[in-house]
Amino acid sequence: MARRGAWLTGGLLAAGLSLMWAGRAGPPNEAPVAGPPAPAHVTEPVPTEEKSPAPAPDEAPAHDFRLPSGRAPALSCEAARAVVAEARAQLAHEPDALDARALADAAADWLDPYGLWSVAPDAPVAVAFDRRAPQLLADLEGRGSRDCAAARALGVELVAWVAELRRVFDEARAAVPPAEEDTAAPVFEGALVTRPARSLARTLGHRLGGAERDLGPAVAPYVEAARSRYFPPLDAGGWAEVVMAAAVRAYVPVMDPHGAWAPLDEESSVYEVDLEAHPPSRLWDKAERTAIGLRIESGAAPPLADGDVILSLAGVALAGLSYEQTEQLGFAAADVHPPAQAVLLRGDGKAPIVTSLDAPIVEAKGPGAPADDAAELPVERIEYGDGDAVVVTIHDVHDDLGDQLTRALLRERESKGRVVTGIVLDLRGNGGGSTDGAIDALGLFVPGAPLFPMRRRDGSLETDRAPEPPGVDRWRGPVGTLVDGETASAAEMMAGALGAYHRGPIIGATTFGKGCAQEYIDDDAHAGVLRLTTLVYALPDGTAVQRIGIAPTIRFPFGTLDPTDREAALPHAPPTWRGPDVRDRGVLAHSDDGTWTVSWPPHGGNVGPCKDPDVCRALRLLGGSPSVGPATARRKPLAKGR
Repeated sequence: MARRGAWLTGGLLAAGLSLMWAGRAGPPNEAPVAGPPAPAHVTEPVPTEEKSPAPAPDEAPAHDFRLPSGRAPALSCEAARAVVAEARAQLAHEPDALDARALADAAADWLDPYGLWSVAPDAPVAVAFDRRAPQLLADLEGRGSRDCAAARALGVELVAWVAELRRVFDEARAAVPPAEEDTAAPVFEGALVTRPARSLARTLGHRLGGAERDLGPAVAPYVEAARSRYFPPLDAGGWAEVVMAAAVRAYVPVMDPHGAWAPLDEESSVYEVDLEAHPPSRLWDKAERTAIGLRIESGAAPPLADGDVILSLAGVALAGLSYEQTEQLGFAAADVHPPAQAVLLRGDGKAPIVTSLDAPIVEAKGPGAPADDAAELPVERIEYGDGDAVVVTIHDVHDDLGDQLTRALLRERESKGRVVTGIVLDLRGNGGGSTDGAIDALGLFVPGAPLFPMRRRDGSLETDRAPEPPGVDRWRGPVGTLVDGETASAAEMMAGALGAYHRGPIIGATTFGKGCAQEYIDDDAHAGVLRLTTLVYALPDGTAVQRIGIAPTIRFPFGTLDPTDREAALPHAPPTWRGPDVRDRGVLAHSDDGTWTVSWPPHGGNVGPCKDPDVCRALRLLGGSPSVGPATARRKPLAKGR
């Protein structure tokens, strides 16, 4: 079992990485994983290229995502049980009993990447999942039949249902399709599937038949790849393994609201890649799956272009790929050596063209990733008394937040004009991110301080210290943080640590209350990757965060947020934990011995103007705050939350 680092994010982690249709809420020693015999790799009419050298070690990407196979994820009964047992054993707390119906609903959702097999309104398999939910749960947890009989029974039903859909598809494909059918148009629904599966199968047949009519034999391999993926020719045993993989994908987030499991073909879906200091390259930002391939909507990396319909990439046909495998292919093909080749349709072209991705691929620019000129944090300089308050907005806690914040503060301190009176970190709406990023940023304000006691299930404790940056980088003046009900996890760490060391006031509303951390773990079955809540943490003074949140020093009503949208309301969220006081008394004394200037000076009413009027109102409260220590009111756990 290999751990890959701890991350903290508020609420439920999104599985998708780019804005593509979701369709639903590997190593050499990889264990055999069954799947449909789909022609995932398509021979392309291109000459053999000379191999270019692999990147040097210091240029190697942070992730080595493999090219997806194109097969439906599948796990044997034994492998599925091994992953579930590992997840239960590594969880930060004793797992709760799970709702079999919730598991069955989620498993049916994960099983079907198209709206054909189990989530369409006319799919009989959905009813079968509900009927066999208790047995499926027992089989996963090793309490049921030896051979996972529930999955095999579902496999029998899938064989018959998919055969019927294949017949509908083949009949529509053979018929003369309507001339107006756009083979490159998006074809799948979003998270809510309302179209009958038979209707979708008919539409797929028409569109792929139209592609054969218009483009001829050149697209035949891609049409056959699509048919094998939409309607896999599996027997009951093969479908049973596909069901078990879907059941594991469902089980982990039902057990752990911040957890996930993904097979190696789809492991990119469990990582927060956009929060990494050096995110992997990607070939597009937004794309839509079509019947025949993938249409790029925006953010294409040259030589690809927006509007291209990709038929094949790095030898992998895109027709019929799941959302998760399509995403992973966009990462993996960006970094292969020699450069990948793409077969695509462009404009009104009547024949596929082949292009080599030999141009340098730009760094990922997905949702939440910094733009070219904004790897820097947004900063607003606001008049405050005789000087300026520097308000730094931090939307997410990136791996390199310490470096980002260092640059922002040095730039403002060295600029000409009014003196910097104090620093305000605006953490409103910040759902968290990297623990390393939070800890590195805190080094600028409490260098060398012991920070967060973290507890594993076995009772062992781990505590990190803030780094000690060069003196020129440290900020010894007044600090404050702005928080609201959406401030979560690693952002709560930052505000809470500054409060626990009496470094600066916390202004706003009680925070979200996510005091737990996730780690990435290579599963023992060698079949995929787990993201699992393995740690709960407390503030440096031992104050609990999990399910409670951080009470502000100065209350201020930022906006109107749902008071029930909190960690405490998430099913199976870890329990509250209060830790030991790990504060260094020497560091704590700096608030009294003059090492730090803690109190904000009076502003005499001279505050602003501000882009956000609430920020000016909050700043006016600073000059009159008598204390920057913890709030005196006892914090009580909330009964409800996200």
